[in-house]
Amino acid sequence: MNTPSTSDKWFQDRAAEQIHLDQLTRVERFNGRAAMLGIVIGVITEGLTGAGIAHQIGLGPLIDGYAACHTQFLPFCF
Repeated sequence: MNTPSTSDKWFQDRAAEQIHLDQLTRVERFNGRAAMLGIVIGVITEGLTGAGIAHQIGLGPLIDGYAACHTQFLPFCF
């Protein structure tokens, strides 16, 4: 029976770690590019329609309520 030595295990662990880091790097690069593209599309849409990014994704009423709450200087806003 041929059992792997400790140096073989170290090389296998190091190779698996390197593969994981390479995959992580590619995934993070893709996520960053997708986020940049989303922001650019949101800004362009805001310029064309006048609706802010929060309104475009459906958070407009939440933002509007927050602004109204602070402009009326109410102590408790629900």
